Amino acid sequence: MPQPNILVFFTDQQRADTIHALGNAVIRTPNLDRLCAEGTAFTSAFSPSPVCVPARCALHYGLYPQRTRCYENGSPMPEDERPSFMQALTQAGYRTHGLGKCHFTPDRHALRGFQSRELQEEMVDNPADDDYHRFLHAQGFGHICDPHGIRGEMYYTPQPAQMPAHLHPTHWIGDRAKAFIAAQTPQQPWMLFCSFVHPHPPFAPPNPWHKLYRAPLMPLPHIPPDSEALYTMVNRRQNRYKYRDQGFDQNLVRSIKAYYYAIISFIDYQVGRVLETLEQSGALDNTLILFTSDHGELLGDYRCFGKRSMHNACARVPMLARLPGHFAAGQICPDPVNLVDVMPTILAAADIPHPATGLDGENLAAVAAGQSAREYVYSQDNDKQNAIYTIFGRRWKYAYSAADNQEFLFDRQQDPLESRNFAGMMLRATEQRQMRETLISYLHSAGESDALEGRNWKVYPRQEMPRNPDAGLLIQDHPWPDTNIPGYSTCD
Repeated sequence: MPQPNILVFFTDQQRADTIHALGNAVIRTPNLDRLCAEGTAFTSAFSPSPVCVPARCALHYGLYPQRTRCYENGSPMPEDERPSFMQALTQAGYRTHGLGKCHFTPDRHALRGFQSRELQEEMVDNPADDDYHRFLHAQGFGHICDPHGIRGEMYYTPQPAQMPAHLHPTHWIGDRAKAFIAAQTPQQPWMLFCSFVHPHPPFAPPNPWHKLYRAPLMPLPHIPPDSEALYTMVNRRQNRYKYRDQGFDQNLVRSIKAYYYAIISFIDYQVGRVLETLEQSGALDNTLILFTSDHGELLGDYRCFGKRSMHNACARVPMLARLPGHFAAGQICPDPVNLVDVMPTILAAADIPHPATGLDGENLAAVAAGQSAREYVYSQDNDKQNAIYTIFGRRWKYAYSAADNQEFLFDRQQDPLESRNFAGMMLRATEQRQMRETLISYLHSAGESDALEGRNWKVYPRQEMPRNPDAGLLIQDHPWPDTNIPGYSTCD
């Protein structure tokens, strides 16, 4: 068999529970359902870090944040001496192309192993440096300040897109992916990283997709009794700077979910368009197709919004794999997996040796076939006094929040929605100790000394939120548009 092509669909901030075939009765995802039927779905897939840049760094390099030292969106990714999966494929003779959001740091224009890229980044300094922005402006839409949705104070306000569906950033990704695949020849294997900015907020589907789901029919979020006892400091911070900590409006939350689902369905439509092109080219069954996301979204669960949380709404991600002969059709794999598994999966499918420095992940095909002895996967949000460290097993999930000096223990089998924290309960002391010790042992082996004092957690002073609700609000506007209105913009 020739080396397979590699097609990675990558979304931003998509929850694991947003695929119809995997149990969501409300959302409509016929093309993701097709990937489930024709491939393997990993239902315990977790992000190595529930925030964009560290999660993507772990994906590209097959290493947890403890080894990349990339902990937050401002952290630099590793230098070029550590190979990415794109670099390994390029060196093995693949035609490699990156399409859409890569969120590379510190240089967002870097190739990092890709032979070529078409940029559609979430935030840009200059629209002339972004391929999608140039395309949109050429279509007569240069007046739009926020092409991915209006940010700032409206960051979590559901809103219709400001351009028609065929010019929407998500549709542009579908168009460019189709064009790339159609231009390839059977003589050279290729890899396409097809990365969508959405469903990252603002939730801005195009017309008429914004009416695909209606707010009064949407289910309410999961809010267990005493839900605030399940908060960490990061939940309180995010609710503040996302303008969601001054009351809980159920109608607004239903509207947010409706628009969030609509943009996922619009992504699903693009997946279908790309699969159709792949099928027409005759390369479908010789292409490894992976669909996953960097992290999830709280979406009102626990009365919280955003990412950066150890809760499943943020930490779990969709993970689908299709390649006949490697992944069984219709298989559901409940074993814990992680984004660090993507690189070894791709290299194994392409029959490329692993880097000499080693990887943290495992081949997903081997995990699905029951050939892995791994028991746990890991996640870390931020570092030092702001860190949350998490370990996931088949039965138990344990997390430690340094900002709160608080432990969490969840029973993944009996309480999959994470309604109760069993940490501190005498009847679960053994499980709590075992999970804590396993996580600390892993952190020691990974050199994560900032977390630890010997065999115990390092205790930082507890952090407090500003009492003033108007303090610390985050304005996430684009830096480049001229928003000055003569005679109105000056504030005395």
